[in-house]
Amino acid sequence: AVAATGVILSAAYALWLYRRVVMGDLIKESLKSITDMTSRERAIFAPLVVMTILLGVYPSLVTDIIGPSVSALLGSYDTAVADFRATAQVAANGGH
Repeated sequence: AVAATGVILSAAYALWLYRRVVMGDLIKESLKSITDMTSRERAIFAPLVVMTILLGVYPSLVTDIIGPSVSALLGSYDTAVADFRATAQVAANGGH
């Protein structure tokens, strides 16, 4: 019951905060001079939005490419850890 109350209060606070930030009045004079995005800024921003959505829906576009490199890196890491443990074991036994 306490956890559910916490979730409900958190959601209510988030909605209240969102309403104040997004829909509230501009109080600072310096913020009133900020304009909306220009066409040039939208053209620059659009590919970033498209790639973010595309990679969110189809992450395999990237994971298929980097998968072999990551596997090789993890294999090298596992080998290095095994070598380190073997060396540490020899040192713990007095070098014998």
